[in-house]
Amino acid sequence: MTRPICAVAVLAMFAATAAAQEPAALERGKQVFDHWCAACHGDGPGKPGTAALSALYKGVKPALLEERTDLVPELTKQFVRTGVSVMPFFRKTEISDADLEALAAYLAP
Repeated sequence: MTRPICAVAVLAMFAATAAAQEPAALERGKQVFDHWCAACHGDGPGKPGTAALSALYKGVKPALLEERTDLVPELTKQFVRTGVSVMPFFRKTEISDADLEALAAYLAP
């Protein structure tokens, strides 16, 4: 009976740690987005990624990545590491795994 209680306590500890780190991770994700992604996927004219997504989705989904509610972290990580269409891939020397985790968390629903 004590093992389940210990397991629950350990899980609660990890959940509390993750929750405490979340604001910092989300802020880092915003910084990564602004540095690496906003030039193509930001708001305003001359943003080819946003324009391409606008043409693709025709208003069914938001063209702005920061407004999307369907970007699960795995999808963001896949697109960043492998690229898609004319979007280039980004190496770990450009966007580290930790920064990619933060970016994926920032764009996640």
